[in-house]
Amino acid sequence: MPIPPLSPDPYILILTGFGALTALVVWLPLVLRKLPLSLPVVCVGLGAAIFSLPQVTLQPLPYLYPEITERFSEFVVIIALMGAGLKIDRVFDWRRWRVTWRLLAITMPLGILAITAIVGWGLGMPWAIALLLAASLAPTDPVLAADIQVGPPKTGEEDEVRFGLTSEAGLNDGFAFPFVHLAIALAAVATTGEPWFGEWLSYRVLWEIGAGVGGGWLIGRMFGWLTFHVSAESKLAQTGDGLIALAATCISYGLTEIIHCYGFLAVFVTALTFRSTHRDHDFHHDMHDVTEQIERLAMMVLLLLFGGAIVSGLFAAVGWTDVVVAIAILLVVRPLTGLIGLTGLRADWSEKLTLAFFGIRGVGSIYYLAYGLNHMEVAGAERLWGLVGMVVLLSVVLHGLTVTPIMRSLDRMQGRDPDRDDPIAGEHAA
Repeated sequence: MPIPPLSPDPYILILTGFGALTALVVWLPLVLRKLPLSLPVVCVGLGAAIFSLPQVTLQPLPYLYPEITERFSEFVVIIALMGAGLKIDRVFDWRRWRVTWRLLAITMPLGILAITAIVGWGLGMPWAIALLLAASLAPTDPVLAADIQVGPPKTGEEDEVRFGLTSEAGLNDGFAFPFVHLAIALAAVATTGEPWFGEWLSYRVLWEIGAGVGGGWLIGRMFGWLTFHVSAESKLAQTGDGLIALAATCISYGLTEIIHCYGFLAVFVTALTFRSTHRDHDFHHDMHDVTEQIERLAMMVLLLLFGGAIVSGLFAAVGWTDVVVAIAILLVVRPLTGLIGLTGLRADWSEKLTLAFFGIRGVGSIYYLAYGLNHMEVAGAERLWGLVGMVVLLSVVLHGLTVTPIMRSLDRMQGRDPDRDDPIAGEHAA
């Protein structure tokens, strides 16, 4: 019987690669815990290395696969939103959430206005396109910000910085959507001339936000009742199966999108409401663990593809002015608007600076640009993808290299031990 040649089936290669990726999902966070290096940085580097191999012919450029880009990034974001909502310990209260309202009501609109001006005047792009880019790049990303978010449920890792960035990332993805729709409406009115403001304000702002919040609350209450408050024999918490969080995510997003409201907003509100129905139950840990694992795996796949897009020519249409604009968005616009929004907040300057600096851009920006380009006619989409990709790459590198030392230093300044929950340190101590 002849020996088969060493040319494995592509399916076997994919299966092996998936196993290696899953192992990295589990192992890398432990290795990188104390290093000035983040998981996203490693993933982008691995993706660039893999897609640089001559045997790999796929070019994962987002503008070649617009629908896949939109849907996959959408899935990653909603999983991250559920995980973010489940792990917030702080009870919802207008006063206790004041840092969140400042970042949403002041920092994000100012950021959208500033980026629109920079792109419109500095790069000479049409104002509708400038607004689309601004709405895509203004929100803080819930996916790539795991290292600066609150800890798992009931761990007590919820200082003002971690809470502020987690709650901001959970809500501003939903609240950025009206600005995306405004850009789409402005692009349409340039060709049709039809009135747009009334429909945009009543439907895209008032209805979609209101119904998203209301629908998310109702679904969260329903899942909370089924999980914790029905009879002991049939309540879902008895199963110990955290996959119910995935069910809540998909149902919340699906049902609210069916009635045409903001599913991102609904998923986060569902998670907060679900958590509030029995705040101290240990089952929240099970649900959080499942969402975190799914999110991390999906995020790593997306970032591997992003690294592949970079070496496949994502930045081919990007000029030096685009690079300067990308740097300004991260190092000028977000910190400055962040500090303006936090003016008057009772917090240390170190906390305000950290909140203002860590405006991480990532998967949410990819989704919004893909959504916008799939709903409006745009010439030169390659340049838009290159600019957003440049901002995301710079954010991944800049924030990824600084998050560990900055957050550890902030913990020490506030009298917390940054190694108190480190399993590696615990092993050495034992």
